[in-house]
Amino acid sequence: MPIHYHLGKFPPTEIDYAALVTRIGNARGALGAYNALVAAIPNASLLLAPLTTREAVLSSKIEGTNVTMGEVMEVEADADTSGLTRAKRDDIEEVANYRRALTTAAKMLESRKLSQHMLRSTHAILMEGVRGQRKEPGAYRSDQNWIGPDGCAIEDASFVPVAPEHLSAGMDAWERYLLDENQPEPLVQLAIAHVEFEALHPFRDGNGRLGRMLIPLFLHARWLLNSPDFYMSGYFERNRNAYVRHLRAVSSDGAWTEWCAYFLDGVAQQASENEARARAILALYEAYKQRIVDLTHSQYALRAVDFVFQSPIFKATTLREVSGIPTPTANRILNVLREAGVVKTLRKGRGRRAGVFVVPEIIDVAGGEGARR
Repeated sequence: MPIHYHLGKFPPTEIDYAALVTRIGNARGALGAYNALVAAIPNASLLLAPLTTREAVLSSKIEGTNVTMGEVMEVEADADTSGLTRAKRDDIEEVANYRRALTTAAKMLESRKLSQHMLRSTHAILMEGVRGQRKEPGAYRSDQNWIGPDGCAIEDASFVPVAPEHLSAGMDAWERYLLDENQPEPLVQLAIAHVEFEALHPFRDGNGRLGRMLIPLFLHARWLLNSPDFYMSGYFERNRNAYVRHLRAVSSDGAWTEWCAYFLDGVAQQASENEARARAILALYEAYKQRIVDLTHSQYALRAVDFVFQSPIFKATTLREVSGIPTPTANRILNVLREAGVVKTLRKGRGRRAGVFVVPEIIDVAGGEGARR
């Protein structure tokens, strides 16, 4: 028998905060250390761009996509999808949409609060032009959905979200809870808001990705992070069985405190991992600044460094256009970096078709997999 949504039991009234004290402290400490590092990086959004792509890849992977970080970057660099299956193209588009939706939502947070309206707008971007585009992007579902093996009947589902006639009231209650700044602990509030969103499952598709996106947006909105550069999908992917088990136990057994413990452990672990990756990227960036200056002896060396960290896979023409480096100098810098082994050739240029290049160390340090060639 499937587990059904916990109608009438949200928000929970009995969270054992005493059992969570140590975990809250660990999560806050790790999150604070990561935030302090990111806040000290002058161009954090540029340096952390590869990590944002990695998060988009991992979040989409949980939903069943099969694409690497390198493949996404290569298609973005070249817009060449020849040789790719339709499924692979859709996977890459879903990852690109995730990153664009997160960026747009973060921009909206500059002038408004998190809300249902913002989530619906973000969902519309998330589903634009991909497999879910016919599943009412930006609109709450009007029929019953369920979670289980592909094609299964509702009787064979593992979980049945809230019925459509209760969805509007459920989302209103969820929004009130999300915006309540009088809750005892914001990280526990976030844990509960995340699990409730997933249990409501308000959209026909994209709920998992949007629910994970909610995490950095909430942390930024409540100023636990200076920017929404936080990546939680790695923890959920590594602990997928526990994630599903805890989610369902909330509805079946009222196990809200146990869910919060699991979530807080994830925040602490992921914050520490994010900090380590960010430090590694920053160290590589500082090393590249010196190395590329020494190799090229060019006044444009730092522009080249900034460019490759933002776009580790790129076309030669894009290097010139985006960085603003004059064409002869850009060509010379690229040749020098290729000869030094900093840059590798993914595809040689032919005629009007520009070559495509990669900086493998940047993708490696971000924890991504390579391109398809």
